[in-house]
Amino acid sequence: MIRHDGLLVSWLGYATLRIEGEGTVTYTDPGRYGVLDGYEPHDADLVCVTHDHHYDSDGIRRVADEDTTVVVYEGVNTHRIDRDVERPVDLPGEVLSVDDEADFAVGDVIVRTFPAYNHADGPHVRESGEPVHPEGFGCGYHLTVPGTWGRDVGVFWPGDTDVLDGHAELDVSLFCPPIGGTVTMDRHEAASLAADLDPDLVLPIHYDTFEMLETDAPAFAADVAERGVPVVLDGPPTDRAPVG
Repeated sequence: MIRHDGLLVSWLGYATLRIEGEGTVTYTDPGRYGVLDGYEPHDADLVCVTHDHHYDSDGIRRVADEDTTVVVYEGVNTHRIDRDVERPVDLPGEVLSVDDEADFAVGDVIVRTFPAYNHADGPHVRESGEPVHPEGFGCGYHLTVPGTWGRDVGVFWPGDTDVLDGHAELDVSLFCPPIGGTVTMDRHEAASLAADLDPDLVLPIHYDTFEMLETDAPAFAADVAERGVPVVLDGPPTDRAPVG
């Protein structure tokens, strides 16, 4: 757990962040690969889901209750997911479907979505030549969260994506990039984006959950720090094998 600008933030593994501000608890992409095993707080005011790969109805149920607002990218398609998952409409609480240009409030949290995808001519493509995350497959989230010190804090989780035009223009206090590479920006690209964004703090996520996402997190942290940007590493060791 880290403390940042009146927020308590924990990386629970894979793409799951818990962000606690003044009277609000938000989770991004809760679940998968055992990251929530033994964890069932039902304390979420807001849950944000980026795309099919991170959609886990069991994980959402572990953190949500009937008062939770669950925001799911409109492209999430349970018929396309080769895991046993419930439809979003069957989840507890209020379920909102959003595109990648949304801008609205859930209680005191302002939610903005942004495109998240791999470039068609980039390195993150399948053998067929199709991007692992094609355009329109998912989104990223920029959350403006009230901190306990009375300041609103901008938190950016880009989702599973390459660095895209417009990312560097965002006003971000806490930047939580994926750094595992292979299917997203790698640690070098994420460090360059961190330098462009110049946030108050960088907390990398989406790495080392399984072999395909292994990376050198300390080297990433050193790279970011050398660029004059504060950075911190968080989260338990994640040496689990994929289970679905």
